[in-house]
Amino acid sequence: MRQIVIAIASVLIAATHAYAQGGDFTTGTPAADGKTNEGGVVFINPGTPVLRDNEINSQPVPRLPDGHVDLTGPWVGGGAIADIERDGGLKAGELPLLPWAKELRDKRKSQDDPYTACMPMGPLRTNPYPWKLVMSYTSKGLTHIFILHELMDDGVHRTVFMDGRKHPAGMIPSWVGHSIGRWDGDALVVDTVGFNDKFWFDRRGTPHTDQLHIVERYTRPNYGTLVNDVTLEDPGALAHPVTLQFKSRLMRPDRETGSGDLMEFICNEDNQYGSAGGFRPGTGAGNGPAK
Repeated sequence: MRQIVIAIASVLIAATHAYAQGGDFTTGTPAADGKTNEGGVVFINPGTPVLRDNEINSQPVPRLPDGHVDLTGPWVGGGAIADIERDGGLKAGELPLLPWAKELRDKRKSQDDPYTACMPMGPLRTNPYPWKLVMSYTSKGLTHIFILHELMDDGVHRTVFMDGRKHPAGMIPSWVGHSIGRWDGDALVVDTVGFNDKFWFDRRGTPHTDQLHIVERYTRPNYGTLVNDVTLEDPGALAHPVTLQFKSRLMRPDRETGSGDLMEFICNEDNQYGSAGGFRPGTGAGNGPAK
């Protein structure tokens, strides 16, 4: 009974961000069952309503009290999902993976993705749920930016230090690395190092090493769009640095629920996410709907 209740609750939470695959992403029309099956992996995909094309330039780009462009959001999209090569604007075969990295990617199966077991996403990866940047001000001005995802525990909760500090000399490798940021005119530049090698860049299984170095440049060209131009450097897995671009769309509040911000959504394997996705306990996260 508890499992059924949790499953229902999870679907209701997802349904408040009316949905995408099989539905209309721009209007929030839900898919038939609010779930997607890709390569045998079933995941909740209710879709999040975003601004329509005719609303993208409906208002001026907002600014913060200190004069900088307001990048806070919440946003939808803006990262890799199935294939970082395709999602980042590259053609097939343009990601300069070293032979060992390409061989590893080709051997991996999406159902083994650490993310499907509620492990954290790394930077540059996203999901169907909204995310936002939160600006933290003190008497010294803007000191931190927090990047928060709706899918809480396995979303990318990053801290970007804006107080002028450098990367520490003895970093402990982590899922999201160590990020420092600065403003370059109206662009927010985020430099991140100190990664472990555990997360996948996408469901395809694109790997990296602990030599990974990511530089992101966030800009807001209009009211409804956030652009992230990324330089990806990893001498352990890439033959040379590569440039990617991801775009996000501003979330549109749902008139029926009043939701216009992040909600609470916890990923617990074989519990909230697993039950609602129809996963069978003890057989992994990629087995498809329970029979």
